[in-house]
Amino acid sequence: MLVPSGLKVFVAQGGLDMRKSFAGIVSLIQSEFKKPANSGHLFVFFNRRADKVKLFYWDRNGFVQWYKQLEEGQFRPPRLTQKLYELSVSDLTLLLEGIDLSHRQRLHAY
Repeated sequence: MLVPSGLKVFVAQGGLDMRKSFAGIVSLIQSEFKKPANSGHLFVFFNRRADKVKLFYWDRNGFVQWYKQLEEGQFRPPRLTQKLYELSVSDLTLLLEGIDLSHRQRLHAY
């Protein structure tokens, strides 16, 4: 997945019901995280088992949702106490490739 290097990536802590619609995700971003959903930032959501991920963002004239389900194993997102944290594009790429980021220090909590 090609993601512009200047893009802000926000990862939601906790599991997302993967059946949630576009409207449900927009509502979550705006009410729970107090961020504008159409900001162009990339929002990342894992399910509780961390074997599925949704990436959600605004692309000029509409929302885009990218979904990945692992055939086996789990993603290893960092477990933090914050509801939302920022990740670099390079760390997101590593995470989506299955790299464990739990001991990384370049996270910024919100």
